[in-house]
Amino acid sequence: MPHDHAIQCVHDPLLVILSYLVSVLGSFTALQLAIGIPAAQSAAQRWRAVFAAGAAMGGGAIWAMHFIAMLACKMEIPVAYGLGLTVLSALIGMGSCMAGLAIAGSGVFGWSKLIAAGAFMGLGVTGMHYTGMAAMLMPADTHYDMNLVAASGAIAIVASIVALWLAFNLRGWLQMLGSALVMGVAVCGMHYTGMQAASFVPNGAGEAALGGGLSVTNLGMGVFAVSTVLLATMLALSLLRQR
Repeated sequence: MPHDHAIQCVHDPLLVILSYLVSVLGSFTALQLAIGIPAAQSAAQRWRAVFAAGAAMGGGAIWAMHFIAMLACKMEIPVAYGLGLTVLSALIGMGSCMAGLAIAGSGVFGWSKLIAAGAFMGLGVTGMHYTGMAAMLMPADTHYDMNLVAASGAIAIVASIVALWLAFNLRGWLQMLGSALVMGVAVCGMHYTGMQAASFVPNGAGEAALGGGLSVTNLGMGVFAVSTVLLATMLALSLLRQR
C-alpha cells in the first residue's frame, strides 16, 4: 500500500567530502590532459588527448563524484543500483565530455563554438545524472520537481562552458588547482540540486524491488579508491609526458 509521505535523504558527510575531492582530482587531471589538445601535432594525438581528458572529466570529475554522492544519500529504505543503467550513465558522462572537448578544441577558438560545446556537454552531464538516478532500485517511486531539474541542467551547462574555457585558456599549476576547486563546487552543485529535485515515495514493493541490483555497502569507498588511483595514474603519466 503506497504511503503519501516522501522519504528524506540524509547525506553521509564523509561520502559528501569524498565526492567533492574526487571531483577536484578529476577536474585537475582533465585540465592537465587537455593541454595536449591544442598542442597535438597530429589528428591521432589530438584524439588521444580528447579521449583522455574527456575520460578524466566525465568519468572522474563528474560520474565518480555523482555515484559517490548518490551512495552518500542514506534513506530508511533499502536501495540497490541496476548495473546496466549505472554503466550507461558513466558512458553518457564520458561521451558528452569528449564531444564537448572535441567541438571546443577544433579549429580556431570562438565563443559561439564554446557555448555550443558547453551546452552539449552540460546536457550530457544532466542526462548522466538522471540516468544514474533511474538506476536506483528501491521500494519507492521517484517524483521530480521540474523547476529544480531545469536548474540542475542550467548549472551543468554553465559549469561545462566554464570547464571548456578553462581547458583551453589555462596554464600554470595554481590556476589549474584553483579552477579544479571551483569545478568541484560546480559539479557538486549540479548533483545536489538534482537530488533536491527528487522525492521518494514508498510504494510497498518490499525487497523484490532490489532484484539483481548492486548492493551499496562500502561501494562508495570502493568507487572513491578506484577512481582516485586511476586519476592519479593518468595525472602522473601526463606530467611525465610533459617533462
